[in-house]
Amino acid sequence: MGNYLYTSMVSASQIMRGMADVTHNLANASTTGFRADLSMFKSLTVPGAVNGGGAPEFVRTGVDTSFGALQNTGVDLDVAVSGEGWIAVAAQGGGEAYTRRGDLRLDALGQLTNGAGQAVMGDGGPLAIPPHTKMEIAADGTISIQPLGQGPDTVAVVGRIKLVSLNGGNLYKGKDGLLRLKDGATAEEDANISLVSGALEASNVNTISTMVKMIELQRSYETQIKMMKTAADNDRASAALMKMN
Repeated sequence: MGNYLYTSMVSASQIMRGMADVTHNLANASTTGFRADLSMFKSLTVPGAVNGGGAPEFVRTGVDTSFGALQNTGVDLDVAVSGEGWIAVAAQGGGEAYTRRGDLRLDALGQLTNGAGQAVMGDGGPLAIPPHTKMEIAADGTISIQPLGQGPDTVAVVGRIKLVSLNGGNLYKGKDGLLRLKDGATAEEDANISLVSGALEASNVNTISTMVKMIELQRSYETQIKMMKTAADNDRASAALMKMN
């Protein structure tokens, strides 16, 4: 019975990992530009299992790069990537990473960031915007301002948001939720990518199917817990019989 109990314990622990992954996706169902994690279970052979039995093994397989719904906001600094493409941001610890999150804003130092506080990259690094009375972001990512103290006829181009195209098979998502190239390279700017101003892209998490998956995992987990209890009860009953003999 020991192996039976061990197999159930391994199964329960792997199912819990799957539940944590699904919970993370559900928690970000309303996060702007979020990309769902993809995962699956494969067969894990348990040493000593009877009749070649095994347990499910949780495996994260990648990132869902399908589009989220476009939501019009009318906010000047909100942008959504039109079709394929990604916005380059500064990654914590250095380097560059990529996101579809376009809820842009200016911090106290005039640096352009998204809603997660990640600095938006331009041609030469993070974008810093001088004091101004008006700011516009064009479809190609070009940022124009009316400098502070200048008339409406004075327009200055202060930078351009770096937009890139990525190969989905060469991507991985870090713990910060940002996507990176597996080989550690930096993506080249792609002039064919455009932005939609005054709009945001919603998370691509399918709430209904993800909740159904969570229910299925919870039922599987409960089944393993019952099996563990049954195995423990059987062990105790066997031990009691041995004492009687």
